[in-house]
Amino acid sequence: MISLDPPVGPYDHVLGPPEAELTLVEYGDFECPYCRDAAPVLEEVRDRFEGRLRFAFRHFPLHEVHPHAIAAALAAEMAGFDGRFWEMHDTLFAPGPPRLRQDDLREHAVAAGVRPDRVVWPATRLAEDRVEAGFNAAVRSGVRGTPTLFVNGEQYRGDVTVAALTAALDPALRS
Repeated sequence: MISLDPPVGPYDHVLGPPEAELTLVEYGDFECPYCRDAAPVLEEVRDRFEGRLRFAFRHFPLHEVHPHAIAAALAAEMAGFDGRFWEMHDTLFAPGPPRLRQDDLREHAVAAGVRPDRVVWPATRLAEDRVEAGFNAAVRSGVRGTPTLFVNGEQYRGDVTVAALTAALDPALRS
C-alpha cells in the first residue's frame, strides 16, 4: 500500500475540522476532465461526513497534457494567500468545459472575491514554490495521474463514486 508523504499538515488547504477522525486527500488538476467529474462526488462525500472528515486538496498539474493546469494551480494558490482558496477551487471546477486562459482566470478571481491581477502572471510567481512542492510530494506519494485520492493516509484505488468512497472512509457504512 502506498502512503501519503507528507501527511496532512498546516501547509495544506483543508475543509473540515483539523481533529477529524477521517481524512480524504485529493491530488488534482483543474484542467483534468476526471477531476472535474470527481468534484461533485467529493463534495457529496464531504457533506455526508460533515464534522467527521477533513478534506485536503493538493496540486498535481499534468502540464504535458493540460497546458493551462499550472496557471490554474498558481491562480488557486494566489487566491489562497488571500484566504479564498476554496472559493477559487470551486469556481475553477464549475460545471462545463474548463476555462483556464489568463482572461478566464481573472473572471474566476472576481467570482472568488479576489483581485483579478493577483491570479495571473507575473503576480503568480509568488506561488510557484508551493505548486512545485505539492507536485514533488505527489511524486513521493506514488501519484501518477489525477485524480489520485488518499483515504486516511493510504492511496485509494477504488471507483470515484459516493458509495465506494463512503465505504472506504467508514467500512461500517458498507451496504
